[in-house]
Amino acid sequence: MAASLIDGKVIAADLRARVAVEVARMKRDHGLTPGLAVVLIGNDPASEVYVRNKHKQTQAAGMASFEHMLPADVAQADVLALIAELNANPAVHGILVQLPLPKGLDTEAVIAAIDPAKDVDGLHPHNAGRLAGGLPALSPCTPLGCIILTKSVHASLEGMDAIVIGRSNLVGRPLVQLLLNENATVTIAHSRSRDLPDLCRRADLVYAAVGRAEMVRGDWLKPGATVIDVGITRVPAAEGKTRLIGDVAFNEAMQVAGAVTPVPGGVGQMTVACLLVNTLRAACAIRGLPAPGV
Repeated sequence: MAASLIDGKVIAADLRARVAVEVARMKRDHGLTPGLAVVLIGNDPASEVYVRNKHKQTQAAGMASFEHMLPADVAQADVLALIAELNANPAVHGILVQLPLPKGLDTEAVIAAIDPAKDVDGLHPHNAGRLAGGLPALSPCTPLGCIILTKSVHASLEGMDAIVIGRSNLVGRPLVQLLLNENATVTIAHSRSRDLPDLCRRADLVYAAVGRAEMVRGDWLKPGATVIDVGITRVPAAEGKTRLIGDVAFNEAMQVAGAVTPVPGGVGQMTVACLLVNTLRAACAIRGLPAPGV
């Protein structure tokens, strides 16, 4: 029996709709319009598409959207000056600097310059430290989306065995902390892990986030496992076109797993939706209001 498909598009649309309801309530009851500022440095085509999508979805949710486009050769001091302006702007509740940055810019210094209360990417050391300590914090959007997708299949993750393949600061490490907060038992695997297929076969929940196309094979999976594919790789297709595939061999996984996210149409759909959630939460916290119901 084939696995069921976890439709990130539908789940993300529902989440965005719930955010829009909360934003409308904030405007009505508190005169508060959450505002998101996105900073794009350089002209990477994939980043430009992503930023346009963020702008469109931010406005659709009823939020204020501020876009700042800077040239690839911008000075570090000018980037930090812009972030200082956004930190001080009361209309801005969330700040996101699109990564990766062009060569010559210090990514860590740029992230550290963002006010932790407005760090809707969840990458500031303050938020990363709070998350690691099990304290409330703004969490990175992709791991947050992974948890929401998993809970569309399992109401509770308590006591489940999970494996996270990949230990990046953007996905792997924060995802481990979020899973621990859900009381899952977590293994974090990486390029130095021994017998990775055997580690995967023990897991009820498999999160693949390494950026290696179709690395996780069907025979790596425990029958009935839930598989969340974070990877995305562009590969050649017919007639000179390209297509997107994930870190999991999708067709093989569908024959073994219980539920699988597709690529595209899975985790990627959730990242922007969770960015809107974080912006709403940040706006409420900055204003001293109770956390929103999303």
